[in-house]
Amino acid sequence: MKGPLFYAKILLFGEYGIIKDSKGLAIPYNSYQGALKKTEELTEEAKISNKNLTKFYTYLKELETSLVTFRLEEFKADIEDRMYFDSSIPMGYGVGSSGALVASIYDKYADDKITVLENLTRDKLLKLKQIFSLMESFFHGQSSGLDPLNSYLSIPILINSKNDLEARGIPAQQEGKGAVFLLDSEIIGETEPMINIFMNKMKNEGFRKMLNEDFAKHTDACIDDFLRGNVKSLFGNVKQLSKVVLDNFKPMIPQKFHNVWQKGIESNDYYLKLCGSGGGGYILGFTKDFEKTKTILKNYKLELVYRF
Repeated sequence: MKGPLFYAKILLFGEYGIIKDSKGLAIPYNSYQGALKKTEELTEEAKISNKNLTKFYTYLKELETSLVTFRLEEFKADIEDRMYFDSSIPMGYGVGSSGALVASIYDKYADDKITVLENLTRDKLLKLKQIFSLMESFFHGQSSGLDPLNSYLSIPILINSKNDLEARGIPAQQEGKGAVFLLDSEIIGETEPMINIFMNKMKNEGFRKMLNEDFAKHTDACIDDFLRGNVKSLFGNVKQLSKVVLDNFKPMIPQKFHNVWQKGIESNDYYLKLCGSGGGGYILGFTKDFEKTKTILKNYKLELVYRF
């Protein structure tokens, strides 16, 4: 047995803001993927995955919801028959490792599942997001459901608000100098502690004001520019967003990257922002000249995501 592939995702814009009902834009990232598999003999890594599937089975069994039902006995039998999730998606990197797993379980075991082939109305997208939010909460304590949604549908998703989603095309890549890239912090991040820090910060009126005004304003402008292909304006708005994040989300940025982040803003050679919840994993970068940026950041591992 080998299940269908589910890809990683990148939340280009909207990290943390989407928890508080502002805009976001997520795209599939096909460089990494995962699939459910069975094997005659489990490797050590596959054993860990198999055990995690058992815990996930128990969680789904106890989940009280009228949104979805699962064929849990079939799921349990497959786990006992040495099923595991074979994935190249790095865990704790902000690119949706648990999201791909959730998508694969829903795809294989959900009754009356909503499929990619249907006319994906907003109501259907919202229902899927709600189901995935419940499922993925097993991994993070709290989940928007967006990572599994993106992985399951494998199309860009525009989040206008919590209750307003749309499947959205993005401009075709150009063979230009500019790029969106990933910078590997080589630190594994954990989502739940980062979300807890964020929730504590939300108790502060000044932080809430910053999020609702500066952060949301620059995020929304970045999304509009990206979708319209307004590259010049996009870089101006990404720079502002990068500043806001550095000033207000320092605990989510690994200490050794504070200077690298600041240098990008000062030199205008590149701009950095969080990729997912932060705390480690990947950092997302935007540059007008990817070759130059590779030279400047030669001590770090960079991965190309999208070309301008």
